[in-house]
Amino acid sequence: MTLIESSPVRTATEDICVSAPPTHPRAAGDDRYTISEVVTFTGLTAHTLRWYERIGLMPHVDRSHTGQRRFTNQDLDWLTFVGKLRLTGMPVADMVRYAELVREGEHTFERRQELLERTRRDVRTRITELQDTLAVLDFKIDYYAGARRTSERAS
Repeated sequence: MTLIESSPVRTATEDICVSAPPTHPRAAGDDRYTISEVVTFTGLTAHTLRWYERIGLMPHVDRSHTGQRRFTNQDLDWLTFVGKLRLTGMPVADMVRYAELVREGEHTFERRQELLERTRRDVRTRITELQDTLAVLDFKIDYYAGARRTSERAS
């Protein structure tokens, strides 16, 4: 079972990990990237990519006949999705669990949905906290701008 499908035609049962059709450096079929190319494309380090593979977040990376990792467009799509999950603040253990559920198959849709819904609730809470923080910053900035104008007029 692959983590995501790379076909341009998607069905309701596929696990779509990107919101728009991805653009890839190479066309499907010619998409065998070295770890250094993936580092360049994603901004992740080689150490991080190897770690993702070790912990099960990036399993089944193809290998060349010499043992070098060979990543595909599908792997790049998965890494993009993992990057989005990281931005949500999702714990790595939950990301690994999500990857495991994807590999287990369609019967895990409900559990995947629950995990993502929980993450969405956490993100919405963080957004609210950040909006409150932004309001405080805006107030302080306006206060200091007004105080400076008053001070300059008094000079």
